[in-house]
Amino acid sequence: MEDFRQMYLRLCKEGGVEPQESVVAKLQESKAVQGSRLDLSGQSLSADTCSVLARAFQKDSVFTEVSLSDCMLSEEGAKELLTGLFGNRTVKVLDLKGNNLRSTGAEVLGKLLAHNKTLRRLVLEWNALGVWDEAFSLFCDGLASNSALTHLDLRNNQINHHGASELSLALKCNNTVEVLDLRWNNIGLLGGRSLLEALQKNKSVVQLEMAGNNIPSDTLRVLGQTTGHNLDRQSTLRQSRSRTQILSKEINLLKEEKGRQFLSLMETIDRQREDMGRSSKSTSIQIGQLQEALNERKSVVSSLTAKLQMTEAALVLSEQKNHNMGELLARETAEKEQQSERQSRQRKKEQEDNALREGKLFRELQSLTETNLQLRNKVEEMERRCKSQQQQIFELKQDLTNNTAELRLRLTQAEDRLETEKRRSKQALEDMDSLRQKEVEHVNRHLEESERALQERIFKLEGQRIQLEEEVSKAKAACVTERVKAEEELARMRAQLRLEEQEHVSSLEEKLSLVRSSLQEVQLHCSQQKQTISELQAKNSQQSVEMDGLRRRIEELQQELSGKDQEKVAEVSRVRVELQESIGHLQAERTSQGSLKEKISALEREIKVLSSNHREALLDKESEMSSMLEKLRLKDVEIQRMREDEARRTSYLQSAILTYVQGSPLGHYSTPKK
Repeated sequence: MEDFRQMYLRLCKEGGVEPQESVVAKLQESKAVQGSRLDLSGQSLSADTCSVLARAFQKDSVFTEVSLSDCMLSEEGAKELLTGLFGNRTVKVLDLKGNNLRSTGAEVLGKLLAHNKTLRRLVLEWNALGVWDEAFSLFCDGLASNSALTHLDLRNNQINHHGASELSLALKCNNTVEVLDLRWNNIGLLGGRSLLEALQKNKSVVQLEMAGNNIPSDTLRVLGQTTGHNLDRQSTLRQSRSRTQILSKEINLLKEEKGRQFLSLMETIDRQREDMGRSSKSTSIQIGQLQEALNERKSVVSSLTAKLQMTEAALVLSEQKNHNMGELLARETAEKEQQSERQSRQRKKEQEDNALREGKLFRELQSLTETNLQLRNKVEEMERRCKSQQQQIFELKQDLTNNTAELRLRLTQAEDRLETEKRRSKQALEDMDSLRQKEVEHVNRHLEESERALQERIFKLEGQRIQLEEEVSKAKAACVTERVKAEEELARMRAQLRLEEQEHVSSLEEKLSLVRSSLQEVQLHCSQQKQTISELQAKNSQQSVEMDGLRRRIEELQQELSGKDQEKVAEVSRVRVELQESIGHLQAERTSQGSLKEKISALEREIKVLSSNHREALLDKESEMSSMLEKLRLKDVEIQRMREDEARRTSYLQSAILTYVQGSPLGHYSTPKK
């Protein structure tokens, strides 16, 4: 690259920097051409070299791709180099792989994305941008304000769930990034959820790579489905744009054809006028020219009829296209109805599953309360039998209080999880409602645009009809004037011939008969033209009637859409009422659990009173100590067995709660931390 190499050497000389030999050799290997690639990968670039390259990039070089992978850039060098690309308008691909960019690099990259308007692809593989949360948030702010980047590679950048949440906020604002590579980071479950929430609002990302991030398979599947929906949406948008372009091209072709037809008609009229001017020289030449003019008029009339047939064919094609558009609208509405039915069935299934799981949890809680009551009864029996062992009874009480506290904590955790699941289900329902409303608005806008396009076509067809009527009226006027002129010239020639040569009367009468026959043919052609005009008017009236029918059909479709929207709103309100009823049942169960807790506290107070009474009776029962030791040993074994049973039951309860939370349809949203 001789030009760029000379610029590099000149800037080094001006800045008093010694040029790196490896960089000069790399630039010497190839030539600088428009759209070429600057490859400095593997070169250890110093801070001075980076500053010189930054000044060279500020002058809009010929490069469209710049590869700086594995260049061991320092913090200062990376800052200088990236600031030089702020105002660059030629570089579209930038590769910074394996440069260990840290907090400063992340901040400068955010500023680069905020200022640069031409960069399309950015490769940042094998860096450390996600280690510093504040710097990565600045990078995400720059990505949110960028409107040119389409491909972003962030593999192996140590991005955690906090960085993923910042990136999801940026994706909610950005609408140009199409390919995002986040493989081999540490995003986790929470980061996957935040990215899923962002992709529900972002419609531009069509490819998302998430391998090696410790994300559950169901979350990855949902992410793939959302990107697939975005890809389908962009393909449909491209198809609609191509169709509109084809229609506009066809309309322009029709306009050009009509213009050419009008110009040809004007040319024929000019030729007829010239022929009529030349026909005044002599009678014989004039009669021949009249016959030629009549033949030309026949050809013009035939060309006009052919052109009218072509316009009728074009109108039939446009009507067929309108019919196809109506069928497409009907298919889209049917697909949307099917999608809404599937979503309603899924919601019903989720509600049934939630009700079953809540019933299971309630039964398990009842069984646990029964086991607690049985344990308390057994403890009371032990206290009545073993009044002399106050210390052991106290330890048993402590164990019981610890178990009850753990159960209460688990109950509160289960209630919190249920509440979080309810809130998330409500949020999901609200998001679904917003998506449906947006789709309905999009369909309404599409219908309005199609109606406007149809109205414009109707106006254009009416204008064409008016032009054709004007052309026909002009042709009639020209025929009348020509006929009057011909009659005047014939009368004059008759008078001259009678005065000059009476002997040629017979021949002149024969010529006059020929002229009269030609005039009759002209009149017949005029009558035929009138008939064709009446037929065209009838066709135009029929087309206007068909357009009115299409308008009525569009209004009926709009009414059907509004009725479906009302049905969707009623269904959503019914689901909300059912959720409120389930919440009321859960609150009633919570109040019943509160009453049970009060009973437990009352029983504990009674136990304390009984223990105080037993303390007084201990002095009388010291003689029974020897006989009760063996019984106490047996009871200790039984208590140990009961503790093991209690531990197994708590582990079963915990596993059941975890399977419930992970197995629910929204489990990837609401799985809490252990």
